[in-house]
Amino acid sequence: MTTDTLSADALDLIFRDARSFNGWHDKEVTDDQIKAIYELAKMGPTSANQQPARFVWCKSQDAKERLAKHASEGNRDKILTAPVCVIIGYDLDFHEHLPWLFPHADARSWFEGDRDARRESAFRNSALQGAYLMIAARALGLDCGPMSGFDQDGTTREFFADQPNYRADWLCSIGYGDRSTIFDRSPRPEFDRFNRLT
Repeated sequence: MTTDTLSADALDLIFRDARSFNGWHDKEVTDDQIKAIYELAKMGPTSANQQPARFVWCKSQDAKERLAKHASEGNRDKILTAPVCVIIGYDLDFHEHLPWLFPHADARSWFEGDRDARRESAFRNSALQGAYLMIAARALGLDCGPMSGFDQDGTTREFFADQPNYRADWLCSIGYGDRSTIFDRSPRPEFDRFNRLT
């Protein structure tokens, strides 16, 4: 059986030529594009299909201003000038959804009463989902600007006040990147530096 692979151009788009952008062209990212990103990202695997990520897509100027006030000074313009900036958060009570997300076993019982285990699993798997989101956005012709320089607690209070078990983790601006705002790519290590084959 032959397995299909992506073309070299597609791999360039998603990985080799993709960059983390600091500035953006003034071009809208539509609601349909946002939903298309999610429809791809949700297909990425998570442990027991936990799907713990909770996304807030800050698209209006008001939402971006509310988010930017919690960001470090160097990140504020990256939020305000982007067509959309998404908060990647996670739900500490993701296990309540496991009866329908993972009906093959009583997965809810694995986490019931163990908040530390839920936090660890939600943190790990939502980070995976955020990475899938970036890959999906790039695959659909958009650029990404991930960032972590912001007040997580303040952002959690600002955007998840009505969901006390949600936590903000990191941010990603999405749009059409302005290449004049980036510097040369930082080094990427060769295989032997950080890998072992055993």
